Amino acid sequence: MKLKKQVTVCGGAIFCVAVFSLYLMLDRVQHDPARRQSAGNFPRSQISVLQNRIEQLEQLLEENHQIISHIKDSVLELTDTGAISPSGHLPFRSANGSWVLPFDGRPTFLSVKPLDCQFALGRRSQTDLQMLDVYSLLSFDNVDGGVWKQGFEITYEPNEWDDEPLQVFVVPHSHNDPGWIKTFDKYYNDQTQHIFNNLVVKLAEDPRRKFIWSEISFFAKWWESADVHKQEAMRKLILSGQLEIVTGGWVMTDEANAHYSAMIDQLIEGHQWLEKNLGKTGPRSGWAVDPFGHSATMPYLLKRANMSSMLIQRVHYSIKKHFAATRSLEFMWRQAWDIESGTDMFCHMMPFYSYDVPHTCGPDPKICCQFDFKRLPGSRVNCPWKVPPRAITDANVAERAGVLLDQYRKKSKLFRSKVLLVPLGDDFRYDKALEWDQQYFNYQKLFDYMNFHPEMHVKAQFATLTDYFNAVYKANGVAPGTRPPDYPVLSGDFFTYADREDHYWSGYYTSRPFYKNLDRVLESHLRGAEILYSLAVAHVRRAGLEGRYPVSDYSLLTDARRNIGLFQHHDAITGTAKEAVVIDYGNRLLRSLVGLKRVIINAAHFLVIKNKDIYRFYQTEPFLETDDRRATQESLPQRTLIELESTPRYLVLFNPVEQERLCVVTMLVNSARVRVLTEDGQTLPVQLSAQWVSAVEMSGEVYQASFMARLPALGLAVFHLYDSADSPMTLRSDTLLRIPGRGQSIRGLDPLPVRSQTVDAQPFYIQSQSLTLGFSGTTGLLESIRRKDDPQEVRVQIQFLTYGTRPSKDKSGAYLFLPDGNAKPYSQREAPVVRVVEGPLFAEVVAHYQHFQQTVRVHNVPGIDGLSLDITTMVDIRDQNNKELAMRLATDIQSGDTFYTDLNGFQIFFTNVF
Repeated sequence: MKLKKQVTVCGGAIFCVAVFSLYLMLDRVQHDPARRQSAGNFPRSQISVLQNRIEQLEQLLEENHQIISHIKDSVLELTDTGAISPSGHLPFRSANGSWVLPFDGRPTFLSVKPLDCQFALGRRSQTDLQMLDVYSLLSFDNVDGGVWKQGFEITYEPNEWDDEPLQVFVVPHSHNDPGWIKTFDKYYNDQTQHIFNNLVVKLAEDPRRKFIWSEISFFAKWWESADVHKQEAMRKLILSGQLEIVTGGWVMTDEANAHYSAMIDQLIEGHQWLEKNLGKTGPRSGWAVDPFGHSATMPYLLKRANMSSMLIQRVHYSIKKHFAATRSLEFMWRQAWDIESGTDMFCHMMPFYSYDVPHTCGPDPKICCQFDFKRLPGSRVNCPWKVPPRAITDANVAERAGVLLDQYRKKSKLFRSKVLLVPLGDDFRYDKALEWDQQYFNYQKLFDYMNFHPEMHVKAQFATLTDYFNAVYKANGVAPGTRPPDYPVLSGDFFTYADREDHYWSGYYTSRPFYKNLDRVLESHLRGAEILYSLAVAHVRRAGLEGRYPVSDYSLLTDARRNIGLFQHHDAITGTAKEAVVIDYGNRLLRSLVGLKRVIINAAHFLVIKNKDIYRFYQTEPFLETDDRRATQESLPQRTLIELESTPRYLVLFNPVEQERLCVVTMLVNSARVRVLTEDGQTLPVQLSAQWVSAVEMSGEVYQASFMARLPALGLAVFHLYDSADSPMTLRSDTLLRIPGRGQSIRGLDPLPVRSQTVDAQPFYIQSQSLTLGFSGTTGLLESIRRKDDPQEVRVQIQFLTYGTRPSKDKSGAYLFLPDGNAKPYSQREAPVVRVVEGPLFAEVVAHYQHFQQTVRVHNVPGIDGLSLDITTMVDIRDQNNKELAMRLATDIQSGDTFYTDLNGFQIFFTNVF
């Protein structure tokens, strides 16, 4: 009898609401408020008033349907003693308390399938040298090797070249960092422009002279300021083969921190510049003398860029010694997944300590330094070994040629052919006309003497890098880029690099993480801006509206590509540049970020307008606002607050990937009465959460509103936002504050109550439909993960630790990681404040420590997003000196001493933990 009364009362309520809603619809149709067109509001359509009213009526009927459905759900709740039943669109709680989201059954973005890992489980390439195996063989000792400190004594028989003379290719070069100690512009003004100006004069004086150049960022800057006569002189030197462009990237990219898409972009930017300005096809050889370790991604990209050969330099000295002893310094570099030879790239590894002149002619730097003629007496640069160079004269040429040839022969014993590469240069060399004369005149005298004395069995010359590689291929009777007989095949990478002792260059993996993050943000904006601009321009041309749309935005894309490319330099994204240089990089990145946001705004504006005829572009009054802003290059992004009204505000979302995706979107709003509608009028569930201004204080004016959006592939979706007194599908998050003591008073703000409890040692959990995460009751940090329907709980314990640095003069820094011992657990006096937030769309745990704040969030959505964790750590250790803060993941995965990690976002690589 009681149940019948409840159903009767609720049924009457449904009828009353329906009648009242219809009354409101008629009233609103008669009083249609004008729609705002500025500050991100959608423009009024050009259709008839009748059509508008019909559309409004349909929308209001849909809203009424949602209200009635919500009341029906309430009735069902009264009659159900178990879980709350789903309402078609409303989330509901299951019997165990977890949130369940009803879905439409359509495929989700990147759903996980068993076949996804089939490729990774396939057979690996069969190679002669697998770097993981090489690492396990070496003791990584540091035995004194005599004059070649990191190697061994080299001997030879004088008659070894009687039948086949030694071919020596001396390759002059100048390594120009686009920012390091000085900014890019200052380096150019002080030194690099003079190198180019001297180059066009000095190479033209003798056709036997050769030179190589790598960094197109500098080359392009010189070209823009050079007159037509210098440009033509440079073009002739390139066409004649006296000057070779090697690699041809915008920079000599870092290979450890850079993402493969940015590595490709900077390579394309350089190659396209060469083609546009010089009409030259792409470079044939790669040249990487200064990146701090070498990635297996690089030979793959160079191979796909149609190069056939490459050179690397910065490899751990123990590996160089091993490769030299086995004459494996030249090899075919193959990708780990390639079971044939389609990715093979011929690679030359320089054997000695550095790429400067003392470490390139042979194993003895004391002797080689005597043939760096920039260091002649009277120069500001001298030889540390206290034996200066001597100018070559008729009186000493025989003796000097013999000494130099001895070094050439010893170095050649480390390789499998009688063709020898001898780089001749260093950082910012050849910026003075005097050095060109010193190096070229003196070496030419030595070459002439060697070549005119057949008893020396040597042929020496200036050369480019490709000249050398072509000679190696010819000597082995193979086509360029193919494997010479008996040359080894290698797979793997060359990390971590050490140049001496135990000086491992792993510090730069994490140096200046703020700018590493800014780089990734800018890369994603560039990708999105390029897609949207391309789509918009295609529509513009089809509609014949070229005069209205700002096609000049393309220059902003170019500027961004070049600034991102510049930041891939091995002293930029690495964080190893000086402070003033880093600020210069930051300003360039921020300028490009602002420009890309403008491109995105302009393109999105045009694309979302249904009636293109009414489109107008106003530069001073952008149609849309972006989701965040940065005040300065060193600022954290500040989210845009969306001020809701009873009339609709419009949120435009862009999906830059090629598949439809289902994801949770979070925005900041000024009202707790938020309502979100799709374009077709469907009301979406919204999770309302607090915006926190401190660990224990929430904002009374700003809220987080999250909803699940289905976005089309490479497309835009528009959502309507309202401040609505009736928002039945807005569901509040449940918030619990775990506080270390009883003294703090915690209170929530309407309509977001907060519960609090004193910290205890018992673990606590958050969950989604797919995952259950366990957290330490003491630390508030992640401890375990369990997948749905899997009884096994996997230990994934997050720990924070600190490293000090050595008390000696060599300390940890931008390049090196030199700890003072094992890591020590991070500790602070009081336990952290831990915030636990749970709702239908996401759950998260936020742990507040003195020097960092970590958020672990899990989304309650299908597909890969629902099987992933979002871990965000905000760090501020500015009050610490000589301290490293590290996050460690301790798991029960039995991987031994093998560590698997990401390589350029392109592949997984593995190495031994030393």
